[in-house]
Amino acid sequence: MSQQQISLPAKLINGGIAGIVGVTCVFPIDLAKTRLQNQRQGQQVYKSMIDCLVKTVRSDGCFGMYRGAAVNLTLVTPEKAIKLAANDFFRYHLSKDGRGLTVFKEMLAGCGAGMCQVIITTPMEMLKIQLQDAGRLAAQQRKPGIIPSIRLATTNTVLSRSYNVVPSSIPRAVSATQIARQLLHTEGIQGLYKGLGATLLRDVPFSIVYFPLFAHLNKLGKPSPDETAPFYWSFISGCAAGSTAAVAVNPFDVVKTRLQSLNKGANEDTYTGIVDCFRKILKREGPSAFLKGAGCRAIVMAPLFGIVQVMYFIGVGEFIMSQSPLKLISE
Repeated sequence: MSQQQISLPAKLINGGIAGIVGVTCVFPIDLAKTRLQNQRQGQQVYKSMIDCLVKTVRSDGCFGMYRGAAVNLTLVTPEKAIKLAANDFFRYHLSKDGRGLTVFKEMLAGCGAGMCQVIITTPMEMLKIQLQDAGRLAAQQRKPGIIPSIRLATTNTVLSRSYNVVPSSIPRAVSATQIARQLLHTEGIQGLYKGLGATLLRDVPFSIVYFPLFAHLNKLGKPSPDETAPFYWSFISGCAAGSTAAVAVNPFDVVKTRLQSLNKGANEDTYTGIVDCFRKILKREGPSAFLKGAGCRAIVMAPLFGIVQVMYFIGVGEFIMSQSPLKLISE
């Protein structure tokens, strides 16, 4: 166990660095995913991911694509660190006599990791979504034929002053700190954990799918059972497993995004919970609505988890902790 304990700080560093690099690279696509998922039939502002990004640059400039990125960059380090270190922790305790884990035990380890990460993921996503979706609401108000509604979600009094979603106004910029402060003041800590159940429904199945799938794909690239797979194979395996898991849980991500979006546009539904959200989306938008943003999400998760696995392969964390030299080439 001592060896595992020594390696945990290095794994936390690896996960944190990978998260920062990955988020910086793919955040604009994640922004497009959030805005596409929040669109309703008959009120589409964006036709596709590319259309969303182009319109965002035109209206808000290049930095507009990184709206809400500060929240992610701040919290992604502990989020990714908890997820990856927890998976290693559970894998260690589920293994016996150094033998490989069965698929079922790999899924259990992934389940434990997914449950641990929501401590950070839920408030991070809650704040990020408000900032990402503000541009969609502003664009909807500017679109001819759509009359903005003053009806907000029951919790939206918190943000109504910041966003000003009223017929004759343009939303003003608001920071994550303002949103967090106002939510804590009016609703307490539970305000930041709105959508916790939906986040669990997304992140636990994601980890159950991702970690076992990556482990088995990565084994295919090993020259022998005692050797490690080349770094490029670990990157490919991380990309494939990340994108597959992302698409598999996309319906839950749509529900989570809708539940965590405090401000609503013209004639947009509010939801009382997960079941109500599922029911209303299915009834009014059809089954295809649950795949909104699936392509964007797959594109986001593929490089993000590919980078994570490369960081693990190179051993940046181990190098910083002076445990081993950087492994820059395949052994």
